[in-house]
Amino acid sequence: MNIKLKHIVCCAFMLGVTPLAAQQRLELSLDKCREMALANSEQLIQADNKIRQAELDRKITNTAYLPKIEGSAAGAYMFPDFDVMGMELRMRGTYLAGISLMQPVYTGGKITAGKKLARIGEDVASAQQSLTRMDVLTEADNAYWTYIAIWSKERMLESYRTQMDTLHKQISTALEAGMATDNDLLRVEAKRSEVLYQLQKVQNGLELCRMSLCRITGVDSETEIVALDTLIPVSHPDELTADIDDRPELLLLKKQVEAGRQQLRMAKSEMLPTIGFAAGYTYFGNIKLNTMIDMGGGMMFPYTQEFRDGIGLAVLSVKIPIFHWGESRKKVSKARYELNNAELELQRNTKLMTLETRNAINNVRDGFLLIETAIQGLKQADENLRVTRNRYAESMATLSDLLDAQSQWQQAESNLIEAKTQYKIYETEYLRTTGRL
Repeated sequence: MNIKLKHIVCCAFMLGVTPLAAQQRLELSLDKCREMALANSEQLIQADNKIRQAELDRKITNTAYLPKIEGSAAGAYMFPDFDVMGMELRMRGTYLAGISLMQPVYTGGKITAGKKLARIGEDVASAQQSLTRMDVLTEADNAYWTYIAIWSKERMLESYRTQMDTLHKQISTALEAGMATDNDLLRVEAKRSEVLYQLQKVQNGLELCRMSLCRITGVDSETEIVALDTLIPVSHPDELTADIDDRPELLLLKKQVEAGRQQLRMAKSEMLPTIGFAAGYTYFGNIKLNTMIDMGGGMMFPYTQEFRDGIGLAVLSVKIPIFHWGESRKKVSKARYELNNAELELQRNTKLMTLETRNAINNVRDGFLLIETAIQGLKQADENLRVTRNRYAESMATLSDLLDAQSQWQQAESNLIEAKTQYKIYETEYLRTTGRL
């Protein structure tokens, strides 16, 4: 019985330990986060597939210049037989086999416009891939720096809780010695409870950020994230420009205008003549002609002749549109309107993107100024806390003064963390709006 009990305890211990032992641990830097996000993005894989599709569309369009060669074969069994001037034409098991060639000579520019449209489609797919890549990197950066910010706040609140625990012990000791009041202890306990509440909220937020990073990087949702960039690097912003020429959105709009021009050209091609050349050769057989031949003396003799032969054919055709109730002209007018709309869309969005970039520049500059202000505020809060602690130890400051100083320090530290994190997010946004991410 003791042996069975040992086996049960051992199995229970292994079941309890295995999930913890199996938990993965991922050390993550910003560069690694970006790399894993790009490798895991389904949207980026779809964008790659669209590029391959566009390349195939271009290759398919190129074949429009080449001749089309087709082969055909057919068999027929026809009954009853035909009577042709007293002769019987029999087509039971007749067969035909042939080969044909068709070559477009002139299509009014439709093939050329189609080829250019295919090239435009390839450029559009490439620009869409760049846009998707920037969106993935933006999401990865935001998630990473948000995780760093929450993690830093957790460390700060842990330090704040340590301060409150130390103060709580001091007040408890002073209360036993009759040098403090119950009200003092209650105030410290209330403040410590507030810190614990804030710490719990931050830890919950950190868990959500961890799960978000796991999703973006493509790892298991239970993976432990260890951020390597524990310090948020901040440098003075360099010369910032509002150049948007590298933005994939701008390229997409320009390609939309180019596509509109080619659509207009295709609409005009329907008003022009088309010329084509066709050639073919068909072989047929098993066509029989049955009749009776007079051999003289009133004797009739049955005679059968089988036809087997081939026929060649060459055709040059010209197709000229004459009157279609104005259909082609209406299509041309519609294409012109679509081109005009694309040009207006380009103008409007160019202004909006320029405004967006300038706003991103202002955010970066303001964000850096906010960091400098937060640093100055933290220095003042540190000095104020140091002085207040010394004065409190010498009974020259009240407990309220000390609690206020600690609260101001906590707020100043939190402000600096938020300012640095927001600055990094602003940097990413600036790179995105200039197409350099």
